[in-house]
Amino acid sequence: MNPKKIITYGSTTNPNNKAPYAKKIIAISSGKGGVGKSTVCANIAVALAQKGLRVGLLDADIYGPSIPRLFGIENEKIQWNDEDKMIPSENYGVKIMSVGLTTPKSDTPLVWRSSVAISALMQFLEDVAWGELDFLVIDMPPGTGDVQLTMAQELPISGVILVTTPQRLSTDDVSRSIMMFQDTKVPIVGIVENMSYFIAPDTKARYDIFGTKGAQKLSDKYTVPLLGEIPLNSDILMLSDEGKMPVVFGDDEVKKSYQEIVKKLLKFL
Repeated sequence: MNPKKIITYGSTTNPNNKAPYAKKIIAISSGKGGVGKSTVCANIAVALAQKGLRVGLLDADIYGPSIPRLFGIENEKIQWNDEDKMIPSENYGVKIMSVGLTTPKSDTPLVWRSSVAISALMQFLEDVAWGELDFLVIDMPPGTGDVQLTMAQELPISGVILVTTPQRLSTDDVSRSIMMFQDTKVPIVGIVENMSYFIAPDTKARYDIFGTKGAQKLSDKYTVPLLGEIPLNSDILMLSDEGKMPVVFGDDEVKKSYQEIVKKLLKFL
């Protein structure tokens, strides 16, 4: 990789198109880390592929790349084709590119300034053999920083999905993300409430561990659709750690929670 490539920025009102090979570009973002954004992103990408669509996933969470483990490709490394393009990894019908595939070891930190990180992401957009895609799904880093702004300037984003937990600390940060994407004219598909509730396996009693209706309150306040509520589920946790996609290997309830989000996404588009 050459993370010092010169970038000519577009603007949020008239963005460049660094991914002309993708018909639709969907960003998955969150206000803060630790809300399960990457897990939601990965399962949305696979659920799109399950519908026979050509899907690529760009892991733009530079400093915390979780996508390789979620897809069970954490031991793979980038390879190059005869045209000097990076070859994306592939699993579950999704083409994947992540900075986590470029480091010598999985625990190697990327001590990069933001300008270098942004340049690397531009290279992932332009110098990867993605082929023709129906959807390019982007796993954004948490927050409202350089990556979000640059992606809004460099890509005609079709829509962004925001992930939160019901907890006030999470919804406070997502509210800032909503305002940022509204200010940058990026269409907001809706909000996903992750770790929404817990169903005890023995009694089937419901416990709202992180609070109640946090995403619904955001939806009402900002007039943004609530796309779904994904439970806090031990199967999702274990399958994700093993690189087994919950939307493929989970029970019917787990599969449906992601597939319903994709159904609403396609309707939005």
